[in-house]
Amino acid sequence: MKVTRIGEAPAYQAPEHYDMAMARLQGHEASETAAMWAGLSHLLPGGHTSLKASPHEKIYVVIAGEVTIGNGEEEAVLGPLDSCVISRGEARKLENRGKLPATVLLVMEKG
Repeated sequence: MKVTRIGEAPAYQAPEHYDMAMARLQGHEASETAAMWAGLSHLLPGGHTSLKASPHEKIYVVIAGEVTIGNGEEEAVLGPLDSCVISRGEARKLENRGKLPATVLLVMEKG
């Protein structure tokens, strides 16, 4: 068993993520995992990612605030404890269009 305390979760940077702060909760440099990793992202108002596809399946769970998630064809506004799965190869964009920070839990396949 490997516990990661939030105060000890390593920060990380991801390409094409703007006005966001991210911490690795499990996987990669936080712990050894075989198939997935988890991260926590804080999006400032106006914070966003680019619309981009990935070969990895992703699950997003909004913890606080509101986040708009789109795939280039449709979008949805998610609030606390709403979730969304993005399939392998599907484009995605996250955006905080609100006036308050938002927090998102990400669980993603390793690869």
